[in-house]
Amino acid sequence: MSELILKADNIVKYFYEPEKFQVLKGISFEVKKGEFLALVGKSGCGKSTLMYVLSTMDTDYEGSLTIKDTLLTNQSQNQLAAFRNEHIGFVFQFHYLLPEFSALENVMIPALKLKRYSKAEVEEKAYKHLELLGLKDQALKNANKLSGGQQQRVAIARALINDPSIIMGDEPTGNLDTANTQIVFDIFRELAKERNQTIIAVTHDDDFAKNCDRIIEMKDGQMV
Repeated sequence: MSELILKADNIVKYFYEPEKFQVLKGISFEVKKGEFLALVGKSGCGKSTLMYVLSTMDTDYEGSLTIKDTLLTNQSQNQLAAFRNEHIGFVFQFHYLLPEFSALENVMIPALKLKRYSKAEVEEKAYKHLELLGLKDQALKNANKLSGGQQQRVAIARALINDPSIIMGDEPTGNLDTANTQIVFDIFRELAKERNQTIIAVTHDDDFAKNCDRIIEMKDGQMV
């Protein structure tokens, strides 16, 4: 039996501006280690809001969230920030790289923050992840000198650097053309299959979603 990585139990979320509105209506599901899961649904259905709750960045909700046997609901912001850095890797629609830093330096940032390895060990690890993503030869180039597809692959390398329990992607291929979308999908697929990496991705891309292990479709704040 696969190890349980994430459990969301009866997640309820309200927005209060301009008036009170229930955006998540009792969402419950589990994710196993090595699973590649797509969250889909029309704009405004609540999928990005759910992702922010799952990522521990939004703490204003009812219900409970457990990742890797750790109950994260009601933990302090400092505890959550430390947990996130160690256990969750993020890949967003926009790569959020520091443009004046090299690809290598961008990948190293979360690991230097974690302080688990020496700088030399972190650098070696970062090179390995860039090599895995076919970017070792671009390691010393500034991020702003890379193509959009390369920048997104650097963002994936950065997400992997601390060996996270889960990679969360919010429209990770949203800014990419068809060829680069396929490259990024293939990378995720390989990470799930070969490295048993758990991946949860919000996507509007039907082809991306249908090739994942499982699709969770949302409509009006509920799972369909």
